[in-house]
Amino acid sequence: MAARAKKTSAKKTQTVLTNTARSPEPAEFTKEEELQFYHDMLLIRRFEEKAGQLYGMGVIGGFCHLYIGQEAVVTGTVKAIKQGDQVITSYRDHGHMLATGMNPRGVMAELAGRKDGFSKGKGGSMHMFSKEKNFFGGHGIVGAQVPIGTGLAFSNKYLGRDNVTLVYFGDGAANQGQVYESFNMASLWKLPVVYVIENNQYAMGTAVSRASAETDFSRRGLSFEIPGYVVDGMDVCAVKSAADEAVAWARSGKGPIILDMQTYRYRGHSMSDPAKYRTKEEVEKVKTEHDPINQVKNRCIQKGWATEDELKDIDKKVRAIVADAADFAENDPEPDVSELYTDVLL
Repeated sequence: MAARAKKTSAKKTQTVLTNTARSPEPAEFTKEEELQFYHDMLLIRRFEEKAGQLYGMGVIGGFCHLYIGQEAVVTGTVKAIKQGDQVITSYRDHGHMLATGMNPRGVMAELAGRKDGFSKGKGGSMHMFSKEKNFFGGHGIVGAQVPIGTGLAFSNKYLGRDNVTLVYFGDGAANQGQVYESFNMASLWKLPVVYVIENNQYAMGTAVSRASAETDFSRRGLSFEIPGYVVDGMDVCAVKSAADEAVAWARSGKGPIILDMQTYRYRGHSMSDPAKYRTKEEVEKVKTEHDPINQVKNRCIQKGWATEDELKDIDKKVRAIVADAADFAENDPEPDVSELYTDVLL
């Protein structure tokens, strides 16, 4: 009987491994969808470039973690969810805010610590929220958003809501103990949650191969019977296809699922990081061969869906939105000193 039990257990593990190895094939998207991808990723890119500029000018202070290079991940995944679904992420969060529909003016004002920012100028880059958009932060503690996001998923199940939670975290945070406590509870209770690991290869500055014994993050949930996919996080079509399947899995009551998004950030961990742990050649190679925005641009041109001039016009309109947000933020007053004592929980 013991031998039979061992054989059954091995077979079960092999099934999970097979599920983990499979990744959905990217679907074909329409002209309208591809152009929307282009617009939305470009908005994040231009916003982050402006944020970096304002940081250098001293308009934005404190910490500032840019999302340049990773735009396809949040753009594709957020398009897979519906009204009422929740999003929660780490401190590299500006792109997630824009993807969920938060006003660029309010996001930039918060970065600059102004009164009309989403946290009234008191949260800064790492701590913004929008109840209206079901965006639950921006969290400065590494991995802290994972148990909170798991709790959001628990509330959906407990209250009988047909909603899913997207929980984003990086390859560095994937080694946190609280992540695995969350995995265990999510699997045990079949919670409707998609764990999106934004694997940008370097965490805070250490290559994945030097920091993680298991570098295939889609396998991180195996001991909790959580399936996962490895996804090309630089291709928004691949991201959207995988996210569609993952969200459907979670919403159908099958429990949590992991998406290992293989992506790449072009800047350092934060604005204070010169990123000397990688070569300029490596970064340029990714920019030249795998840039998420250029991939969509090239597809649209090759398929005859847009000309260079039409795409430049989209870029011009996006730049105008970002310039308006920056102008608003620079001219918005700082919060009154009385705000120091509001919204404080003791």
